[in-house]
Amino acid sequence: MAVFTGEYECKMDAKGRVSMPAKIKGRLPECSKHEFILSRGFEPCLTIYTKEEYTKVHEKFSTLSTYNPEQRRLLRTFFRVSSDVEMDSLGRFLIPKRLMQYAKLEREILIVGAGSVLEIWNPDVYDRYIVDTPEEYSELAEKYLDVQQDEFNGNGYVSPAGIA
Repeated sequence: MAVFTGEYECKMDAKGRVSMPAKIKGRLPECSKHEFILSRGFEPCLTIYTKEEYTKVHEKFSTLSTYNPEQRRLLRTFFRVSSDVEMDSLGRFLIPKRLMQYAKLEREILIVGAGSVLEIWNPDVYDRYIVDTPEEYSELAEKYLDVQQDEFNGNGYVSPAGIA
């Protein structure tokens, strides 16, 4: 599994093409060296999924019921805004216009590593969606990453209802 980190300042040309940074290309798994999935993010950004990661996301979506109207809307929306994207021989990929508009992308963009995926942001918009202070960063880490000792049985497993 590829792990993506860092921020990369990039430029998008008039046709909507972006050159994938070399450090990112080096981390792409073999199945995604030339092709990946580009989709709307949950914030006003785009998400790049490797083929491997997209398969995991697809598996989660395949558990939704097509008989439930709300779940159908989610399915329809997610897959409608996802596109297969290929890199050309120069390592460039084309961002579809509807996705550019969604993320408010202009010439200057940021490609940001977000663990198992990459995100593409307008730099002015991105600043509103990051943690600003060390205090907030610490609070979020404690809230979502800190496992309480009494809930942890010591083997990397959090037991149900805190039973050790």
